[in-house]
Order: sequence, then structure tokens, then C-alpha cells
Amino acid sequence: MSESAQGIPGLPDLTHPTELIQFGTHLLKASLLLVFLVVALGIAIALLSFALRRNQQQQEIFIGEWAVSYSQLLRGLQHLTLVLILVVGGFFLCSTLSNRYHHWEQAKVAQVAESVAGEKLEQIAPQIRYVTEEPYTYTTQVNNKIVKINDKQKVSRFLTLSGSQIQVKIDQSPDIQGRRAIYKIDYTADYKIVNQLKDINSFFFEAPPPVGYSLLQSYKVERNGTRLQQRNPGDYGFPLQLQPGEETSLRVTYKAQGGPRWVYNSNGQLLSNFRLRAIANFAGADFASGIIPSEIKNDRQGTQFTWVFDDNVSVKNPFGVYTYTNPIRHTGVLPRLLLLAPTIFLWWILLLYLSLPMNLRNLAIAGSIFFACLLTLTYLSRFINPQFAWTLISLILLALTWGLGSKNRSVSLAAVICTIAGAVLPVFGLLVSFSGLTLSLAGLLSAIWLAVRHWYGFYTLQPQDRKH
Repeated sequence: MSESAQGIPGLPDLTHPTELIQFGTHLLKASLLLVFLVVALGIAIALLSFALRRNQQQQEIFIGEWAVSYSQLLRGLQHLTLVLILVVGGFFLCSTLSNRYHHWEQAKVAQVAESVAGEKLEQIAPQIRYVTEEPYTYTTQVNNKIVKINDKQKVSRFLTLSGSQIQVKIDQSPDIQGRRAIYKIDYTADYKIVNQLKDINSFFFEAPPPVGYSLLQSYKVERNGTRLQQRNPGDYGFPLQLQPGEETSLRVTYKAQGGPRWVYNSNGQLLSNFRLRAIANFAGADFASGIIPSEIKNDRQGTQFTWVFDDNVSVKNPFGVYTYTNPIRHTGVLPRLLLLAPTIFLWWILLLYLSLPMNLRNLAIAGSIFFACLLTLTYLSRFINPQFAWTLISLILLALTWGLGSKNRSVSLAAVICTIAGAVLPVFGLLVSFSGLTLSLAGLLSAIWLAVRHWYGFYTLQPQDRKH
């Protein structure tokens, strides 16, 4: 991550596991403090009751008021304890799922990278080398005197190819394990040479095989239909005689196997009358190094790429064909969602508490259903689209939360609205690219629902429905 994308310094980021653990630690300390205060309040009520034991009427009034408040406080503490248990347990569950899903994503990326990794087949353009003598000057010491000597030395120089007509057929097949792709190359190239020198007629045609091959067969160089012989094993320099102004053609052919990329390297030469046709007989082929072909044809068998340079041109990068793989998008989305799941659960439970009566049993069942849905989403997303998976799971979640209303349809409808605003939309918002808009709509829907519920009296609970 770049420094500009690190967020606001000092602001807690709950998507980081370390900060989530620190947040949970502080929350646990606050809960223990609350328990201590409740116990201290109970002791204070007992002491005041003992102090007022002489005035029976005053004691009964005081004890009655404080007993009701203390009972409500104890009941709220029970709910808070259960919520904390669900949040802490859900956090450890979600952090574990996030870690597992992250490793699964990385393994998937590594598998795709391995399928196109390995050595590439790089064909270097041939060179026409000749040896000439050039004068040079050096100094030496003779009889304790510095003497300047003029001499001649042999140096290698190169002719420019007058024309290149290249055709390469590429077939792709998997290796034995089926993890990597192997290119099978059928290469044919016709090179035109014109001797533009006046005093040189002896040349070497240097046409090396492709770099990075694992198998090379049927390699040969022909001049006007006559095969040229190699002088030494591994030496791909072929001597030829060419009179001044004479023109000839050389053909290079071979078959090779190697990594899933074939490129042609002009090796710094100026290309003229150049034509390269690469026929990829498989799906997913694309041109390499960003050198756009002059023509691209697609058919049922594959793709044909053609590069044509009529005038002088210099191509810096090697260009050719490689196997295109579909990009792995949206990695890290589900791990982020899982790390934020406890926060979403707290928001959903708060909406439920503010909208309908909740007892400990309903709270425990609701928490179990929520985290079970996330567990299902985690493993289902490995096979189908996460957004589609959550849509299916949301229907099940909404059908189950309808039961919170028991026999009261208004309460059931309130539970469904709370679930949509507090659980379904926030989770869906973290799964899509426009998360901010979706989360804003979820927050707006939650605020509108609470206003309608409490300010406009959406429904009225019966006394028996108010019991927790």
C-alpha cells in the first residue's frame, strides 16, 4: 500500500486485526468496570436499607423504587453480557475465516501465475557479420622513447537485413501436471540480404535458435534451396560468399518447445521490409510488450497477429504473443467484510432492540443465525459470485427473522426492516465496488425507520408482548 493510501494518521482502522483486538480489550475492560459498578450499587442499596430500618414506611418506599431500577439494571447487564459473548466469539470466528479466505485467494493467484510462469521463447533477429581491417594508433616505448605506431586491426561489423518475412505457428498444451502451459513453435523465416559493400564478399550469417527452449528440432538454414552446414556443434554462424551488389535469400526453419510466451527481439537493428505473422492456434492469445500489431484476425481456431514495417523502424522491446489469463479481481473484499462483521452485528442488534422486544433466547438465536450466514457466505463464495451468494443467503435470513414477531405481523415486519437496514444492505455494501453509496443508503434507511417507529407510532405492542 502506498503512503498516500494509509488513511488519516491516528484514526483507528477496524479493518486491521491488531486494532480490532485492542478495541476488544478496551471493551472487555469497560464491561468489567460496569459489572463492578452494578455490584457496588447493590451493596450501597443494602447499606441504605440497613440504615433506614427504624423507619419502616420510609424504608419500604426507598427499597421499592431502587429495587425496580436495580432489577432493570441487572436485566440489562445480562443482555449486555450475552451481546459481548456473541461479538467476541463472532470476532474470533470471522478473523479465522478471513485468514483462511485470504490464504485461499493467494493460493488461487499463485496457481494462475504458475500457469503462465516460466522461461519464454525469445527469437533474436539474425545478423550478417563480416570482418574488416581498420586503422588504429597506439603508443609504445622503444629505447626509452615514446613511439606512436599506426597499425591495422580486424573488427567485426554487420550488414542490415534488407527484408524479413517471418511466420510462426504456435500451439499450446498443458504439462503433465496440467499446471503450466507449453508452447509448440513451428518457425519459418525468409531473410533478404544485399551486399552494399564494395570490397567485402565474405560473410557469416548468424541465426541463433530461440532463447529459453526446452526442445529444439529440425533446425536448418537454407540458401536458395541448399542447406548450409554448421562448422561446429552449437555454432549457429554460417559462412557465405556474396559479391558486391549481389542479393540472396536465406530461410531459417525449426520446431521448438518452451514457456508460454514467444517474442521476437530485433536486438537493436533497424527493421525494413519487415513482416511477422504469428498464428496462435488456441484461445486466450494476446500480443506482448505493448507493440500493437498492424492486423489482428480472430477465427474459430485462434488468433492471427501481423506486424508490418515497410520503412525503417527501430523496436526497442521484444514483441510477440503470450497467453492471456483472466484477471483475478476483487481480492481482499471478503476478508475485509469478515473483519467488519462484528460491527455490522452490533448495529443490527441495536436496531432490533430499538424496534421490538428482545429476550435472551431471541438474542442468542439471532446472533447464531447471523454468523452462520457469514460462514456460509465465506465457503459459498469460492464457487459462485459473492454478491449472488449473499442475495440467496439474505432471503433465508429475512425468512428466519420474520419469526421474531411470533404472531404479530407488525413486529415481524419491523424485524425484517431492521434486518434489511442493519444486516443485508451493510454486508452487500462491503461486497460491491460502490460501498460508500450502499452503506449510506443503509444508514439512511435505519434512521428513517427509527423515526417512523418512535415518532409516528408504526405499531403498538400489547402488554404481553412487552415482556422480555
